[in-house]
This record gives sequence, C-alpha cells and structure tokens, in this order.
Amino acid sequence: MTMGRNRWPRPRNGGSPAVTPDSGAPQARINPVELEDCIQACAVHSGKLVASLDRKRIELAEKLRGLLATYALTQSSASRASAPSGGGATALLRRGAKAATGSGGTLSSELLDALLAVGNKALECRYDDELKLAAVISDTVLTARKGSRAGWRLRARTLEALGDEAGTIEAYDRYLALTDDDGFGVVSKNAGMRIGRQRQEELLRLLESESPRAALHGGPATDVWAEGLALHDLGDWAQAEPRLVGALLTMSRDAAYPLPDLQDAIAHYLDLRIGVNGGDASELRELVGLYAEQRRNRQRGPVADPTFGDVEWLTLGEFRNQIAGKSICLIANSQRVGNGSLGREIDAYDLVVRFNSYKIDAPATGKRTDIHVSIHKHGFNWDQKVTTRLIFGGISGDWKYSLRNRLVPGAQQYLGDESLRWPVRNIGKLGADVWSSIPTSGFNMLWLLDFLDVSPKLDLIGFDFYESGAYRLKEAMKMPITSVHEYTSEKAWVMERAQSVTDARISLR
Repeated sequence: MTMGRNRWPRPRNGGSPAVTPDSGAPQARINPVELEDCIQACAVHSGKLVASLDRKRIELAEKLRGLLATYALTQSSASRASAPSGGGATALLRRGAKAATGSGGTLSSELLDALLAVGNKALECRYDDELKLAAVISDTVLTARKGSRAGWRLRARTLEALGDEAGTIEAYDRYLALTDDDGFGVVSKNAGMRIGRQRQEELLRLLESESPRAALHGGPATDVWAEGLALHDLGDWAQAEPRLVGALLTMSRDAAYPLPDLQDAIAHYLDLRIGVNGGDASELRELVGLYAEQRRNRQRGPVADPTFGDVEWLTLGEFRNQIAGKSICLIANSQRVGNGSLGREIDAYDLVVRFNSYKIDAPATGKRTDIHVSIHKHGFNWDQKVTTRLIFGGISGDWKYSLRNRLVPGAQQYLGDESLRWPVRNIGKLGADVWSSIPTSGFNMLWLLDFLDVSPKLDLIGFDFYESGAYRLKEAMKMPITSVHEYTSEKAWVMERAQSVTDARISLR
C-alpha cells in the first residue's frame, strides 16, 4: 500500500462530469454538449496526439482522424446546400453540425458510430485527458440521442473509469432499461457494485463505532489524513486513529474523491492498524472480511454457484472423444444463413456448433445448439442451455475472470478447460510470426476440429466471412465487425482444405 501512503486521500478536480452522488438527483445526468463543440474538442485533442509514441494513443488518433473526416464530408454537403447564406467559418461549422444531425437533433448513424469509436478508444487509454474526452463524447451522444444504448454504456464505462460509482450504477441501469440482451454482463456488474457499496458502508459504520472521536475530525480529508499519518509516525496511535477514520468518513461522503482513492485509503488504514498490533490481525477479522467482500463483489459480481452448477470440465482428449465419429456443422452468424432455409438440414447433423451472439430462427438457422463457442469478452447466449460450451481467450487470467463472472450455472453440461482455451495459439503453436492476426472464434473452432480429424462429416454453413453482413442477436448487431481479425487469411485457409463448395455450404470432409 505504498502508493496509498504517498497519495491518498486527495480530491480529483475537474476529472468527471457534474454529478452529485446520493443527492436524490439522477446520478447519470448529462451535461448538454452541442455537436460542433464536441468536434472542436476532438480536433484539439487530435492535434495533441501528433507526436505520441503510446500505442493506444496512436490508435485513438486514427479514430479521431476518421471522425473528423466523416464530419468534414457532412460539412462539405452543408456548405454546398447553403452556400449563399454566408456567415463565415463559425456559421459553416454550425451548418455542418446541423446537417450531421437529422430533424430533432438526432445524430446520423455514420457520425454516431464514429463518435462511439473515438469514445471507446479514449477509454482504453485510461489517461485523465482521454477520460475527459470520453465524457464529452458521451454527453454529446446522449444530448442528441437520449435513448442510445451504446451512449449510456459509454457513459457508464466512463464514469466507472473516473471513479464515480453512483453515476456508473445509474447509467448502467439506463442502459439495461433499453436492451433485452445483457451480453456484456452488466446485470452482474451492477449487482456487485451495489453489494460492494453496502459492505463498504457497513465497514465505515463499524470503524465509526469503534472510534467515536472520529466525528470530531471532520475537516478537509487531505489535511486530517496528513495529521493522522504524522501522529502515527510519532507513535501516538490514540490520537492518529480518530483522525484517520474521520478522513475516511469524509472521503466516503465527498463526491470529489473517486472510489479507488477511498479503497486505497481504507487498505492503508488497515495496514497501519495491523502494524500497531504487532502484526496480529485477529481483532480486525470483521473489518478485513467486509473490506475483502466489497472488493470481491465489485470486481466479479455476486456468484450464485461457485461450483459452476456441477459442470464437467472437458480436456482436449475428452472433447476429442465426445465428437469422434459424429457429423458436425458449424453455423456462421451471417445474413446468408439468416436469409436461407436450411433449418431442417442443420438440425439433422449429429452436432450443431454456433458462435458468440448467434440468433435462432428455426426455418433458416435450425433450432438445435449442441456446442456453443464464444470469445470470453462477451456474454451473449451464455444463458442458453447447451451440451458443451467452449470459451476462447488469449490471456489466461482474463479468461478465468470471464468464466467466473459470466458463466451461468446449469446452462451447460460440459465446459472446456484451459487445454481448450486458445486452440490456434496454444495447441497449434501458431504464433504471431506465423498467423499475425487474432484468430476468430470460428477459426479457432474450425482449426481445432480439423486438427482432431475425427469427424466423418465437417460442414460450414453460411461461412462467407461477413461478405453478406452479420446476422446476430439484436444487441450484438450494434457491434462492428472488428478489424483485428484477418478474414481473408481465414478464408484462404478454409478454401485450401475444402472438398466441395456451394453458395451456402463448404464441406471439409
């Protein structure tokens, strides 16, 4: 907790949108921002990133250039449409903003997507300047589209990064009210934050009851905390403790102190108190338990069944035995499938494999799903009952975290273990020098089945590598077809091994 000794507590000024936790007013209230003001802020920020060597900021700069180019096209159209009106650059900027929004101030879809791309990339940077930019963008989107699901999710993620938990919870509530598909695990996240807040409040009330003189030290938290540390260093714990507890209570009530600061300060206090007791933490069992529970729930949400509903874990060898001798079809999430009529043929295979945010329309897609394959980052369809669920992920820790947070007990009988976590890389040993792009869930699964080579019939239905567009759950349709995958290379790999090819079906066996 060294960082806590050096930094905490301190308020963060100007780092978050204007919200007032526990005031009774909406926590996620937006600050109205006009489009032209947002575009100007984005242009200024783009200029600041010209010499950046940070990879994430370089990627942000690319998204900013894309946004400005999209906006410039809108301005150009507005200029041609209203050239006689004159008014100079400011008027042109406002005409461009008006053209970029439809009647009633609704953002055009192209500009909305570009704004959200910048906001999401800014969040990945995690620096204060980029978080402020993400907040401005979420304000802009929600000013024009108050019912934007993507806007409220961006808002919630931004407030979470800024440490405004009350605002985060409400923004996520607004997002959930607008969607039927919780593919991002927001329900669990919100439940975890609410439980965490309750346990934190219990912890602080316990501290207050143990140190009644803390109420006498309710001045500025930074000053009171510094006094407490100084007295501790002098060996006067009797005077130090009420000041430290008083500072913690003040921080918990002051919205200027982000949640991570308060959590670090609480941990620092517990460190100091254990030190005063000569390392004996037995009398702190209840405090430490509350601290651990609030951190755990905030990080992963409540876990209804820590045994994953008696799921049976599958190793690579056990999965091989499960599929041996069976005909298998892999169903793409493509419009070619959605517009087709192969439902009965699909259900006639021994095993039907579907991916990520698949959508069921029985006449077109069939209705059976035996194996659900998903990337760990999203939770679409994890609640749908299947025989086997394989979750793919490149980083072991992130993969385990997602399983703990997103897996629905009882929704699967078998679950792939770590030997099946990342087939192309871990089993095939195809590193970035051999396969430079991130393999898709579909390609990981197809490579695995080809590698095991125990299926007499292995067909791909609707695999046109998104040439016909995506066919997914409604919520997932808002997600772009990501550029981190190399569909051209995957298509070439498939075609090299294809035994027969029709418009709807590619047979590898």
